[in-house]
Amino acid sequence: MTALYECTVRHTRTAPLRHAFAYRTYQWLVDLDDLPRDRWLASFRARDHFGDPDVSIRRNVETYLAGHGIDLGGGPVRMLTNARVFGHVFNPLSVYWCHRADGSLAAVIAEVHNTYGGRHCYLLRTDERGRAETAKTFYVSPFNDVSGAYRLTLPEPGERLSLTVALDRDGGRPFVASLRGRRRPATRAGLVRAALKYPLVTVAVSMRIRLQGIRLYLRGLPVVPRTEGAR
Repeated sequence: MTALYECTVRHTRTAPLRHAFAYRTYQWLVDLDDLPRDRWLASFRARDHFGDPDVSIRRNVETYLAGHGIDLGGGPVRMLTNARVFGHVFNPLSVYWCHRADGSLAAVIAEVHNTYGGRHCYLLRTDERGRAETAKTFYVSPFNDVSGAYRLTLPEPGERLSLTVALDRDGGRPFVASLRGRRRPATRAGLVRAALKYPLVTVAVSMRIRLQGIRLYLRGLPVVPRTEGAR
């Protein structure tokens, strides 16, 4: 079931000023029991995600779920993420669809990384359309504090990928991010095409985030400092 998704990322900010941007990229959908291995174009390492860097990503997911009273019984876990490419990786959002042995969905994990080296996991119980809500507890953008709640729509990808994360605050929706894409075969030829079309893909992601932050700062959007203890 390993697949590549050629996709478009969109960010839309409506308050306190309007700002939007979009870019094209690609991401991986992988089974944690059968990870692709390509030294230069697609490596998946535990230290790039949450948990103990000395065990597998799968084991860290199981440990995290066990801490919340969830036992998958060996069921599959599928992860949407960026791979490490030429030694570099950055993942603003990785999503894990965690299934029981009978194939039913037990939980979804949304793992968020910020540009300060922090990471945080949200454990979600999604409905039949992949929707869930959770309080925001992690500092991501220097222009947003940790107030408000996320409304997420995270259906497991098929031929199409369609994810949305919206921040609700004070009766409004100041920020929405979306990821839309189409499934592509995860063949060697397909990977090489994607790597040539989107060179140094994870470097480009982190650079875009920083450049957009500079643009917002120059437009006068005030920086919200991290509070003591914030990740």
